[in-house]
Amino acid sequence: MTQRKHISTFISRLSVSLLLLFCVTTTQAQLKIFKMEKDSIPLFRGFSVSFDLVGPAKLLLSDHGEYEGALRINLHDQWFPVLELGIGRANHKKDEVTELTYKTTAPFFRLGMDWNILKKKHGPNRLYAGFRYAFTSYKVDIIRENLPDPVWKSESGFGVKDMQCSMHWLEAVLGIDAKIYGPFHMGWSVRYKRRLTQKIGEEIGTTWYVPGFGINDSNNLDANFNIIIDI
Repeated sequence: MTQRKHISTFISRLSVSLLLLFCVTTTQAQLKIFKMEKDSIPLFRGFSVSFDLVGPAKLLLSDHGEYEGALRINLHDQWFPVLELGIGRANHKKDEVTELTYKTTAPFFRLGMDWNILKKKHGPNRLYAGFRYAFTSYKVDIIRENLPDPVWKSESGFGVKDMQCSMHWLEAVLGIDAKIYGPFHMGWSVRYKRRLTQKIGEEIGTTWYVPGFGINDSNNLDANFNIIIDI
C-alpha cells in the first residue's frame, strides 16, 4: 500500500508539474504573439482629407447648401480624430408660411472622433460610428417685402440686415468608407444633429437656415457623400 501511495503521489505531482509547464509555455507564446501583433501595427497610420459632394449639389439644386472638407487622423486603423470646416449659404426667397426672405453666408466647424467598428480593423474598408461638436457664428438678413398697410392702403416692407446669431450643436455619425483605388476612397455618412444652444438677435424672429446645421428645426437628419484621399 505504501509503495502504491508513493507511486500515486509521484504521478499526481508529475501531472501537476506538466500542466503548470504547459500553461506557462502557452501563456508566454500568447504574450509573444500579442507583442508581435501590437508592434507590427503602429499607432499613427497617416491622415486623410475629404470633400463632401452633397452640400454643393444642394446649392446647385436649391436655395441653401454648404461647401465643406475634413482632415482625419488615423490612429491604429481604429480611432479617427476629425476636424471639419465649411461655409454655409442660403438665399431663401418668400417663405410660404411667413413670406420672409432669408439670406446668409458664414463659416462653421465641427470637431469629433470616429471609431472603426469592423472586427477586421486593418482592412481596406471601414464601418464607423462617431460624434461631432459643432459651432457657427453668422449674420443673416431677414426681410418682409410687399406688406400691405391697412391704414394707407399701400405696400411697404420691413426687416433687418446683418442680425448677429450663433449656434452650438452635437451630431451622431454613422458611415462607411470604401477603398476605390490606391489612396482614393469614397464614403457615405448619415448624421443626426441636435441643437444645444442658439443665440439670435432681438430684432426679429428665428432664422430659417443655420450654416452647417441646415434647416433650423430642433433636430435635423442629414447625409454626406465624401471623396477621400489618404496621405
